[in-house]
Amino acid sequence: MFTKTLKPAAVITAAAIAFSGALLSATPAVASGLAPQTTVATTQLPDFVQLVEKYGKGVVNISTVREARVVEGADPFGFDERHAEIFRRFGFPFPFGGGPRQEPERRGTGSGFIISADGLILTNHHVVDGADEIKVRLTDNREFTGKVLGSDAKTDIAVVKIDAKDLPYLTMGNSDELKVGEWVAAIGSPFGLDNTVTSGIVSAKSRKLPSDQYVPFIQTDVAVNPGNSGGPLFNMKGEVVGINSQIFSTSGGFMGLSFAIPSNLAMQIKDQLVKNGKVTRGRIGVVIQSVTQDLAESFGMKTPKGAIVSQVEKDGPAAKAGLQEGDIITAVNGRAIDDSVDMPVIIGSMAPGSIAKLSIIRNNKDMTLDVKVEEAPNESASSNASKTAAANKLGVTVRPLNDEEKAKAETEGLLVTESTGAARKAGIREGDIIVNVNGVKIKKTDDLARVLEKNKNLRVLVQRRDGRIFIPVRLK
Repeated sequence: MFTKTLKPAAVITAAAIAFSGALLSATPAVASGLAPQTTVATTQLPDFVQLVEKYGKGVVNISTVREARVVEGADPFGFDERHAEIFRRFGFPFPFGGGPRQEPERRGTGSGFIISADGLILTNHHVVDGADEIKVRLTDNREFTGKVLGSDAKTDIAVVKIDAKDLPYLTMGNSDELKVGEWVAAIGSPFGLDNTVTSGIVSAKSRKLPSDQYVPFIQTDVAVNPGNSGGPLFNMKGEVVGINSQIFSTSGGFMGLSFAIPSNLAMQIKDQLVKNGKVTRGRIGVVIQSVTQDLAESFGMKTPKGAIVSQVEKDGPAAKAGLQEGDIITAVNGRAIDDSVDMPVIIGSMAPGSIAKLSIIRNNKDMTLDVKVEEAPNESASSNASKTAAANKLGVTVRPLNDEEKAKAETEGLLVTESTGAARKAGIREGDIIVNVNGVKIKKTDDLARVLEKNKNLRVLVQRRDGRIFIPVRLK
């Protein structure tokens, strides 16, 4: 067995170096723009003991189960139809696309934290997404079944409720007050290891990632690994200032870059999910791009900042307000737009019907335009409000048919966009149209919810392509 020891010489050498450094720092500094400050060298390291002892009880472990299911039209090698056609032409006898494939049961683990004494929990959307079963375990080893009140994929926020009282809960802090270089700590369940504490500093704020246009991430060097997702990021006051969400890694493990969703944004999303079951975002109907150095010079700008309008949606809010292609948006309601990625965060957080006052540059002249914000489509957000009781009991995610789909199918009903649990086991598939359940015509999600409240043995009439079939479903 190889054992590494610290020799006395090494300690002495380190002490000598430290002493030498102290002498050097005592030498008067040459006058410069950024003279070193002696307070930096004398600042003590933070003590996280009291923080962990006092607030660690509010952190929970979340485990999920996604039941085995058959996926229609899935290719076992991950190729899409375009790739499949190329292989077919070269005579490969593989069943690319179109055929059903059995997906095994999937289990996952993540973290979350309690924000109210009656069992309201914040976590990440990706922790609970697609789960048929959610278990929440507290630090005292009590375990509860969790129910998703609402989940938003675009910000990766989910709200889970457990049936409990008098729980220890955490206080949310103001993420806008965070400073780069400030000490922070994370508590979570990396690799399933409950209540693991890691610490570090805030490395950057308002970090934009290519895949997340609505989240100005807090970047830290706090060690975050799989299983930490959904756990809290604390400041030294014990306030939650972020939700740990992502890491940058080429190995799958921590590499010094972790990203947390700011607490202020998380609470905005939480409030909407609890109240409405979904998230409403604003839009003004423009396509924008960043101002590069070359573009700035072509527009006669000294520095490259702002967002260039490259396209204006016909009859959209921006077009009605007079915004034109080539306009450069420099601020929204007084908030500076340093880069095009700032726009979706600001506009998306505005309520439909509110006014966005745009500061723009047009032909080297400063102008302002008032644009009325409208509601953006909300395709990726999932919620109990849209799924109603169907998602919980039958195991389907559904939506009403639009006019074009009604005309094509020559019927009314609910389109199945996801099938899990009892529905999947019985044979209901994505793309099926639920027309009738136990003799009741199904036109709205409320119709389905009412039938499910009164029955456990179901006779579901679905339209699949050009035919209709009855599918028996037994609920637990």
